[in-house]
Amino acid sequence: MSTPSTVDRALRAALYDTADASLDTAASLLAADPGADAELTGRGVGFVAAAWARGWQPADVVRLVRRELDDVHLHLVAELVRAQARDDRPRGPRWAAQLDDLPDRGAHPAPRTDRFSHATAVLELYRLLLRLPALESLDEHRSEPRAGSRSEPRAGHRTLARIRALLAKAEATGYPEEAEALSAKAQELMARHSIDEALLSAHAPAPDTPAACRIGVEPPYEQAKAVLLDAVADANHCRAVWNEAFGFSTVVGFEADLEAVELLYTSLLVQAEAAMTKAEAAQRAGGRKRTKTFRQSFLAAYAHRVGTRLHAAAAAPVSEDLLPVLATREVAVVGRVERMFPETTTTRMRGVTDAAGWTAGTDAADRARVRSRRPLS
Repeated sequence: MSTPSTVDRALRAALYDTADASLDTAASLLAADPGADAELTGRGVGFVAAAWARGWQPADVVRLVRRELDDVHLHLVAELVRAQARDDRPRGPRWAAQLDDLPDRGAHPAPRTDRFSHATAVLELYRLLLRLPALESLDEHRSEPRAGSRSEPRAGHRTLARIRALLAKAEATGYPEEAEALSAKAQELMARHSIDEALLSAHAPAPDTPAACRIGVEPPYEQAKAVLLDAVADANHCRAVWNEAFGFSTVVGFEADLEAVELLYTSLLVQAEAAMTKAEAAQRAGGRKRTKTFRQSFLAAYAHRVGTRLHAAAAAPVSEDLLPVLATREVAVVGRVERMFPETTTTRMRGVTDAAGWTAGTDAADRARVRSRRPLS
């Protein structure tokens, strides 16, 4: 019978017993045995692969580690994800983008620690990875590239690049008229891109199927932000389901629409933060201190009002020949959501009690760069 390795003994002591004493014992074992380092890293790579098998993705894990642990753990998990990716199968452009967005070890190097402190941090990270629950798979019904459509993705990427550039300029300019014109053009491009993709898919030998992605809903005031994301998703032919415990919403829709949701949600958040800063400055000038309830009420009102405006924009008429195409895609999106989330609940907005915050948030939403789409033909 073989003798358990140092790593086996350390993990047995630390991972299944959450007491501090067991963690210290395990870290001491690892610190005293430099020869165990490679095996310890290999176990971490295995924990990462197990997280992928349970439906997690790199951005999800990074987001949770950032929320629950410290910078040293963030660097550790980024290195494990990179190590696992070297031997992993291709997982598509969204996954690759998440790998590219991992914390940069060069720009923000991990602080140097002694062997005991390092081993403690590793074990704390492994405890978190080991206890990750299963999430809904985002890989279901992945569609194959359309036959004869090599140039389509390139054209789509160019359109999305133009939309990103327009929204960035709208957020940065100090001239309302210029921002309005830039945002209106971005909205027009979003609508046209979505309809073009729908028509291409409808006439393809293998039509597209709905995809899904997760978008972080970061604290503070995440409930209001989740409401805003839900409104943006609904207006762009998608559905969003919020996971409050892990700080993200899963958005289901067709790829072109998912891109539009990510872009518009990010842009509206930037505009909301800028407007809230100005509103708070006005409150302070009037002798009132800024408060958490003011900010919560501001963002709740902003999300509510922007949702109303987006729903009005989404009601723009389309030509009759497009209606069956859009209806078919709507059914497909709803079906995918019901398969992924057979049980969902609704929640009530909390902490919305500041009348001044609500009024300021509503006014800011009315000034946000959201324009009705022109009729589509």
